[in-house]
Amino acid sequence: MAIYRYKDLLPSIGNESYVSDSARVIGNVVLGEGCYVGHGAIIRADYGTIIIGQGTAIEEGVVIHAGVDATFSIGNRVTLGHGAIVHGDSIGDFSVVGMGAVMGRGTSLGEWSIVAEGAVVARGQSVKDGTIVGGVPAEEIGHVTERHKKYWKWAKEVYRNLARDYESCLERIDG
Repeated sequence: MAIYRYKDLLPSIGNESYVSDSARVIGNVVLGEGCYVGHGAIIRADYGTIIIGQGTAIEEGVVIHAGVDATFSIGNRVTLGHGAIVHGDSIGDFSVVGMGAVMGRGTSLGEWSIVAEGAVVARGQSVKDGTIVGGVPAEEIGHVTERHKKYWKWAKEVYRNLARDYESCLERIDG
């Protein structure tokens, strides 16, 4: 794991969480239990605080940053897709930020909401519970259905299993 103290700010990593050795967790980060932090992800809380709930998947290449003196709260069982950049205020439980999406400063995402791949949630924008947004800037394009919830419950278990399995099954073989 690449866990960094910044001044007197020390990350806290929950039980059964996996943090890739190529990821960076810096400063005042609280990572809940059973989380997955993929290769190349950066979670940086050098001037603010980042609190991440249980069972959240931070996929490869994600960048998370908290603003100066701000707290960025990311809920339980959230999925942040490959290459997403998130710099908001809050993300509700069970929400999804798609691959390559951006959440600007001062943004919020309600529970069970989805930001489509490549979308940009612009500075100060709020997305209501159960809403799907897409585009640049992001606009409402639909609502989360039971079909979405069923799929995302399954997908979130994939990363919870990876978090558990990587500790015992991932082995570097190139020396």
